[in-house]
Amino acid sequence: MRLSVSLGLWQDRPAGEAVRTARIADELGYPEVWVGEMATYDAFALATAIGASDGRAALTVGPLAVSVRDPMMIAMGAASVAELTGRRVNVALGTSSPTVVEEWHGRSRSGSGTALREAVQALRPLLDGERSDFSGARVSSKGYRLRLPAPRSEVTVAAFGPAAVATAALADRMVLNLLTPASAARLITDLRLLTPTTRAAAWVTAAVDPGPAAIEQIRRGVVPYLAAPGYGEMFAEAGFEDVVRYARTQPHPRELLAKIPDALLESVALIGDSVEIMDRLDAYAEAGVDEVALVPVSTDADPCGEATLKALAD
Repeated sequence: MRLSVSLGLWQDRPAGEAVRTARIADELGYPEVWVGEMATYDAFALATAIGASDGRAALTVGPLAVSVRDPMMIAMGAASVAELTGRRVNVALGTSSPTVVEEWHGRSRSGSGTALREAVQALRPLLDGERSDFSGARVSSKGYRLRLPAPRSEVTVAAFGPAAVATAALADRMVLNLLTPASAARLITDLRLLTPTTRAAAWVTAAVDPGPAAIEQIRRGVVPYLAAPGYGEMFAEAGFEDVVRYARTQPHPRELLAKIPDALLESVALIGDSVEIMDRLDAYAEAGVDEVALVPVSTDADPCGEATLKALAD
């Protein structure tokens, strides 16, 4: 199984750790670094800063919200990072959350599934250096062509529901987030019914020999998902129906945190010593996952997740 690294962008850690984590991953020989976008850095700016170092890891920028960034913006951004850094640059697309799209950006998330599918169709020719000529129900771009060398980026789609999986079948890679191996296996089976070629990746939070702070960071990370449609059912199926039921009563996050057992975290994360984590990686491989993008936990005891990345690189 291929291992890459996805930046955690932890809100309780210094923002600059993202650059250091990426450079550690590069130094350790991980072949790819995923550069997401949350509340701190612009993803393309962060990717450029990472790529400015003397490394060779490819960069995947995103997932970028298709209701916020149009295909021309994404193609220009990818080409800019590739030209300025000399790195291989890929892009990932997703629908993002109502909070990000509707509240932060003030955009409508209506029809986001259609927008995701159309963005993949519109973006591919642009990334290959062709002039844009696409008009869909939610996405359109006509007459633009990159002036920079075409990055010929691979396109990844962040998927969870059936519509996104169908869109991922049009892409080079599908990526899954915060899933048990059993749930990943079902989605990958659905993908394989549509195409044999799209690769399957999974973002999985990782902490080797974690201390209490690392466990607490992972616990905070799952809180928003426990009551979410689809995710709640997944956790219930994994044996945590009581936690999901409580989460859907909308308790204070502090009270919900206290109800989340370590076993729930272990169902969707790589936690333990190296042997235990290798067993978990085997479970994802058996589910059909081709690549695990490690999301290293960062704490005062393990800044930037360096110890975790070193242990798993070995």
